[in-house]
Amino acid sequence: MTEAYIYDAVRTPRGKGRKDGSLHEVTSLRLSAQVLNAIKDRNGLDGHAVEDVIWGNVTQVGEQGGCLARSAVLASDLDESIPGLSINRFCASGMEAVNLAANQVKGGAGQAYIAGGVEMMGRVAMGSDGAAIAVDPSLAMESYFVPQGISADIIATEYGFSRDDVDSLAVESQRRAAEAWADNRFAKSVITVRDQNNLAILDRDEYMRPATDMQSLGALKPSFKDMGEVMPGFDQIALMKYPHLERINHVHHAGNSSGIVDGSAAVLIGNKEFGEQYGIKPRARIRATCKIGTDPTIMLTGPVPATEKILRDSGMSINDIDLFEVNEAFASVVLRFMQAFDVDASKVNVNGGSIAMGHPLGATGAIIIGTLLDELERTGKGTGLATLCIASGMGAATIIERL
Repeated sequence: MTEAYIYDAVRTPRGKGRKDGSLHEVTSLRLSAQVLNAIKDRNGLDGHAVEDVIWGNVTQVGEQGGCLARSAVLASDLDESIPGLSINRFCASGMEAVNLAANQVKGGAGQAYIAGGVEMMGRVAMGSDGAAIAVDPSLAMESYFVPQGISADIIATEYGFSRDDVDSLAVESQRRAAEAWADNRFAKSVITVRDQNNLAILDRDEYMRPATDMQSLGALKPSFKDMGEVMPGFDQIALMKYPHLERINHVHHAGNSSGIVDGSAAVLIGNKEFGEQYGIKPRARIRATCKIGTDPTIMLTGPVPATEKILRDSGMSINDIDLFEVNEAFASVVLRFMQAFDVDASKVNVNGGSIAMGHPLGATGAIIIGTLLDELERTGKGTGLATLCIASGMGAATIIERL
C-alpha cells in the first residue's frame, strides 16, 4: 500500500470565542481561506496540486453551513477544480479529516490532500445546529443522555479524581503553554491572521491565563453541579445507568475545562511522488489511524479504547510511543488516559493543551497532530500518538512517525 506522509502543518492562533476576541470579526470562510493559502504558499504548490480539501467543522449552520470546505476553496488561491468535503465527527472532526485524507492517499485515490478544520465558536454558537441525541426524547432516554460536563464529572467520580487532581492538571497546562510560547515552540506552525488590508489581527494564542494557580481555581464553583442536582437532574439519569456510584462528584469548572475559542488548522498530506514533484520533503509518516464508538453517557472515555485499538491494529505497544497529545476537553479525560496506560505525565501534552489555549472544535484534531509533529522534531523523538474524546461516545487516534 502507498505510504501517506505529512509535508506541512499550520494553524492560526486561537482567539477568545466571544465578542471581544481578536478573531470575532473574521468569518469561518475567511479564516479557512487564509490557512489554505498558507499551505499553498509555504510549499510552492500549484493551485491544482491537491485532490481535495477535507474540512472538519462541528456546528454546520449559518456561515459554517453549506459545505464550507468548497466555499473555502473558492475563497482561497486554490483552483476551482479542487472540490471540498465538510465533515463532522464532533471534537475529532479535524483529526478525522486528516485520517480520511491519509487513507485516501494510501488507497491510491489521489496524490495529495489538504485536511483540517475550523470553528468560530464566538460567531457560531456551540449546539446551535441541534442534536437528536439531546433533543429527541426517545433517543435521549434510551441512551441516558447527559451533557458533556456531567460526563466529565462521572469520569472523575468513577476513576477517583479529586478537585485538587483536576485543578492541578489545569495549572500545569497553563504553565506548559506559557513556557512553550516563551520558547517559540509554536513558531514553525502558527501563522499570523490578517485583515483585508493585510494588517495583523492575531499572532499568538490569546485565551491563555498563565497566572492561574490552585488558589484562583479553588475559588471557582463547579460548573455542572446545579445542572446535575437541581435543574434537569442529570445526575439522576447518570445514576440510573451507573447505580454503583451512589453520587456524582462535581469537580469541573471553566478553569479545568477546554476554552471556547476561534481557530483553524490544516495538514498537507501526500504520497512520495507528490513530494518529489514539488521538491518538498516529508516530515512524518502517518503510521496508523482509527475511530471507535463508546458508551454515550460517560461519553468522553474514547481516548482509552481508541488507543488500545490503534496499538493493536498497528502491532505496537504503549511503550513504542514517545509523546502523546490527548485533547484536554476536560481535565478528567487526560487523567483517565494517563491512569489507564500508566503513562508518565512528562510525555503527555508537553506544551499545554486545550485547557490553556482553547478547543476550536472542528480544528483541534488537526492542531494537536501539528503540535505533536513539531515537538517530535524539536526533541528528536520518533513516534507520537494523538487522540481525542468525542461527543455522543466516540474516540479517534492517529500515530505519526517522524522522518
